[in-house]
Amino acid sequence: MPRANGAFDIEGWEPETYDEREGATLSRVHITKTFRGDLEGGSTTDILTAMTQVEGSAAYVGLERFTGTLHGRKGTFVLHHSATGSAGEQSLSWTVVPDSGTGELLGIRGGGQIANDDGAHTYTLDYDLA
Repeated sequence: MPRANGAFDIEGWEPETYDEREGATLSRVHITKTFRGDLEGGSTTDILTAMTQVEGSAAYVGLERFTGTLHGRKGTFVLHHSATGSAGEQSLSWTVVPDSGTGELLGIRGGGQIANDDGAHTYTLDYDLA
């Protein structure tokens, strides 16, 4: 299974809190990104976040539409995000939504990880093209 590696920059972060109570603050965030590496292009992402009163304890889920190239193949696909964090431990993963690929990325399937090291975001994506 091929692996894509690289980094991305967050170009836009537009949060909107919709439920702020004891226990956790719930927000919607619209994000725009630019990808470098084996993925070249941009994306728009919408996530739902739950931020607790404990520093570093949070979770989010979301959907991201990538537009660009993957190892030189042009098209789009959608990623499903799932992430949790607590006490310095974090888990950030993404999965390609089945049958969401277009163009030369039609039939793409797979998943991978996202890492955030002091604001520097990197990714891996293991994928298969039908």
